Amino acid sequence: MEQLTTTTTPTTRMWRNYACGWLAYMLLLVAMLRLADTSPNGFDWRSTMQLLWNVPQALLLALHWPLSGWMERRNVSCATRGLIHVAGAPTFAILSYALPALISGTKQPLPFYVWPMLYSMMEYGVIATTFHMVRANAARRRQEAAVQQAHALLVATELNALRSKLNPHFLFNTLHSIIALTRKDPNAAETALFQFSDMLRYVLDTEKTGNDRVTLDDELRFVRDYLELESLRLGSRLKVDWELDDNAGGHVLPALSLQPLVENSIKHAFNPHSRPGRLLIRTRVDERRRTLVLSVGDDGPGADIGRVRASNGLGLRTVERRLQLEYGTLDALAIDTAPGAGFVVTMAIPLAANDKDFS
Repeated sequence: MEQLTTTTTPTTRMWRNYACGWLAYMLLLVAMLRLADTSPNGFDWRSTMQLLWNVPQALLLALHWPLSGWMERRNVSCATRGLIHVAGAPTFAILSYALPALISGTKQPLPFYVWPMLYSMMEYGVIATTFHMVRANAARRRQEAAVQQAHALLVATELNALRSKLNPHFLFNTLHSIIALTRKDPNAAETALFQFSDMLRYVLDTEKTGNDRVTLDDELRFVRDYLELESLRLGSRLKVDWELDDNAGGHVLPALSLQPLVENSIKHAFNPHSRPGRLLIRTRVDERRRTLVLSVGDDGPGADIGRVRASNGLGLRTVERRLQLEYGTLDALAIDTAPGAGFVVTMAIPLAANDKDFS
């Protein structure tokens, strides 16, 4: 059986609270009259009928809501709003007490009406202030929601721009390897094309679905295909060691976040030199800090850390910016290098609560 759910709008809640407030106020007045009654004949409930005059008062004061809305839409200044209410408060007081007295023919000395009219003006002020505060709070919430939406749109736009900078690096290097293999070994080129098609499908799937989260196992398979293509080009110069945490494979990370680190080492540690080198890829789960830690290191010539930070290269900066945007961490990427001491890049990705349920 289908269950129907109803949603209550903020305006509906406001009017419900308004009605309940007036009802509670009238019940309080009845209780006060009952306590103040000293008649030996018992409390005369007919005396409470005069309290029903609060109903038209409540309806009249409810006009503050459309009035405050009109002021908000017209962007009426605070000074003008003040003048409107300065004129409205005594008008409401006269309609509440003086006019009914004239209609009913009740004649009382003028001082008799002073305190009731002041009390009515106070009622006017409380209701007017309340309605203005409700509208101001709603406007603030709308503004906050608009700012959040704008920020989310900005982040999504920047992430898409960053991803578009990653893909050309990957495509260029891979296609270059395949072209070189086609001339030397057609069979190896055919194998490389199948590997390349798997890699391309991996990239296109994340672009097509709009969800670029993948498991570490998927990312590692992508990196292995990439390294196999590179090893055909580099030959025995490239040696790869893997130190993988078996418990880390099911955790989630952004697609194409590990491959640029590997590409960076290939570019700077192997391509400019003819000597062999070693690449070390590590993965582990840091339970204490609740992070997935990935590192890519090489025994190449290294670099001055200041120059690395000041360089215009897109690879590492793009990965770092992606992590900052997606996880809000400023220290998600760490670089350890020095001239002649190799190059190690380590990134820490917060563990998601639903990592193991990712499919």
